[in-house]
Amino acid sequence: MTAPSAQPSEAPSGKRYASGEEPEASRGFGTTSLWTVLGAIIPGVGLLRAGRRLAGGLVLGLFLVGIGGIGVLAFVPPDDLAQFAVDPANLYGVAAGLLVLALIWVGVIIASHLSLRSYPATVVERVAGGFLVGVLSFAISAPLALGANYAYTTASVISTIFDGDEGTTPTTAPTSSDPWAGTDRLNILILGGDSGVKSHRSTSVGARTDTVMVASIDTHTGATTLITMPRNAEQMPFPPDSPLRKYYPNGFYKPGAQGAERAEYLLNAMYRNVPARVPNNVLGKTKDFGASVMMQSVGYALGLDIDYYVFVNMDGFKDFINAIGGITVNVNYAVPVGGHNASPPYPEQKPESWIEPGPNQLLKGGYALWTVLANYQAIAATGEKNITTNIPRTLLPAMAELGLKVKGTKTRSLVLDPSSGFRSYAPDWNWVRAKVKKALSETAATATPPPSASTTPNAPASSSSPAASSSSSPSSSPTAKPTKSDDLSVVCSYHPKDYKPTKR
Repeated sequence: MTAPSAQPSEAPSGKRYASGEEPEASRGFGTTSLWTVLGAIIPGVGLLRAGRRLAGGLVLGLFLVGIGGIGVLAFVPPDDLAQFAVDPANLYGVAAGLLVLALIWVGVIIASHLSLRSYPATVVERVAGGFLVGVLSFAISAPLALGANYAYTTASVISTIFDGDEGTTPTTAPTSSDPWAGTDRLNILILGGDSGVKSHRSTSVGARTDTVMVASIDTHTGATTLITMPRNAEQMPFPPDSPLRKYYPNGFYKPGAQGAERAEYLLNAMYRNVPARVPNNVLGKTKDFGASVMMQSVGYALGLDIDYYVFVNMDGFKDFINAIGGITVNVNYAVPVGGHNASPPYPEQKPESWIEPGPNQLLKGGYALWTVLANYQAIAATGEKNITTNIPRTLLPAMAELGLKVKGTKTRSLVLDPSSGFRSYAPDWNWVRAKVKKALSETAATATPPPSASTTPNAPASSSSPAASSSSSPSSSPTAKPTKSDDLSVVCSYHPKDYKPTKR
């Protein structure tokens, strides 16, 4: 007698199952819930368990390919990732992709549960199952939606801040093999200004740039020198071939001016006052005329060609520091907040308060503003309302790669103040140019150029700068002192024994 062949079983609904599959009615709610969870963690598993081999296999395959793709990212060079991350088009694509992925993943969770659910399902099972699917869908989609929001916001900020191709471009257009071909040194003017209620200044008179720095970067090695100028520097010069020389033949200066009138001719007043007195088209098309004016003047004063500028709203910087919960820094000596020493013709002004010495000090907005003026890289995400620049968006991939080089080197600092021999009220610009040249040489001496570097990274200034050929030495000024530029990694460490107490 021949044994009967195995026949597909039949569920109450009429659905027929292949031999070996588990009928819906035999699955308890606990088993269904377990496989729904597994199907949410590993998409496709739940569908395979429910007998949906084609759909389950396709979903699982795509999931594994995606996991493999993420693993490949670990082998992608960091500079390539950085270049990808600064392209708004890529970031918008990532945002859209994450949203689509969230929708598909949620759909797979729902389909898996419906395929696994026993028949007929009770009201309790339907309600509990709906709750489970809702929780799983939220747990999966929320991080993806958040990532999409971050990508979209970042793309929007980059598109707003870097919204044009203005500014001085490198001698040779960036290429993938050598993004800085023909450009040995990149000089960026960093301006920190404020106005309005928080700074106790009227917005009608514009911003004062109390922070003026230049980041001079060797494009071959990433060796960087930060040059800080005092906000009360006088007689800021203009290049001989600049149209601004016609209006200020002796520099930004008014002979005989005293008191408040003289203060309107200090470096920190140039950004707002020159545009108010000079036709704004004398320098051609500019994104920010005040910043372009300072690029010419500061660059000529230092003997450097300034390529780009970055303007940071310092009121916004304080908000940023508060938003991240403050920053932790080493304070080696009491730091005055506000105030200044006596400097003819200005009398001494007492500080508003002091930042006390100590290691790992947590500083919030206002105090951090007085302590981290050199750390501008950390405020790149302050947003479109607080940062403006003429760095073109097309240059961002090359800038990202250069930033990685900078991160791998020691940054040195040159501060032009009385301790280094600089006199704000009677500056010797030839002496300043010699000091800058020496500081750049000291920075270059600490950097090791890559083997492929074919050009000399020590060039301190572009040869096109009228001041770059100055032959004066530091001894040409009666105030010169044999000081060196500072290593910021040493300066920012905690070593209070190296300092004398500050008089209160």
